[in-house]
Amino acid sequence: MSENPAYFVKSVAKAFDVLLAFSLENPRMTVSQIASQVDITRASARRFLLTLADLGYLRADGPYFELAPRSLDVGQSFLANLALPKIAEPHLKSLAAELNETTSLCILDGTDVVYVACVPSPRLLSISITVGTRFPAWATSMGRILLGGLSEGQLEHYFDSVQLQRFTERSVGSLAELRTEIALSRTKGWSMVSQELEEGLRGVAVPVRRGNDIVAAVNVSLQSHRATTDEVEKTVVPLLQEAAYQIGRDYGGRPPNPGMKPSACPNQPR
Repeated sequence: MSENPAYFVKSVAKAFDVLLAFSLENPRMTVSQIASQVDITRASARRFLLTLADLGYLRADGPYFELAPRSLDVGQSFLANLALPKIAEPHLKSLAAELNETTSLCILDGTDVVYVACVPSPRLLSISITVGTRFPAWATSMGRILLGGLSEGQLEHYFDSVQLQRFTERSVGSLAELRTEIALSRTKGWSMVSQELEEGLRGVAVPVRRGNDIVAAVNVSLQSHRATTDEVEKTVVPLLQEAAYQIGRDYGGRPPNPGMKPSACPNQPR
């Protein structure tokens, strides 16, 4: 058996072993049972159990311990993320029908944006994008929105790891330009990238918020000849913001201030 890497914290691994020892077959266990199940001493088992109980993840009942409702928090974010595309789908369908364009929902994964939901345009000639498609975040409207939701430290880490390339002659060519574009997206609350990833293609995106956090971006893909920049800002952006607001609301979020319109939500980084 190979040794654990230097950073490995054995006590964290054991704490999860203790939590995972509780199951449908063994919902309630004593210190001795946990010690036997996890292969640790009785004294260690007692310390782990009491600590997890103090933190709210376990509940003590006489000599027995059992999982407490707070143990659900461990997987809550993951489960919530799985639900987000399903929640977004009806809003994306309505938006696609209203705009007669392809709409989508994206999240940030490393240096890429990933499409997690997509509704094609009702038009016969539409932009073909599928769930799972990835693009470099810096070159897309939704990527710049999602990057704008990062903390300053996370954003600097991104800048240290990203490599820019020119997909077209209009592509952002330097980190200084990219910083400016991300700052502008934060200020406006929406982003438009025109023909930087592909000639003739324009993307517009707005953030989906849960409280103050940006959890995803709603995007519409347009042929660049179909509308001017001013027309997009006046007609497309408000519809995107309304769809994003509805998705965020259904996802369990709400504006920081009750009654605040989608376009008025703060755009400052966390």
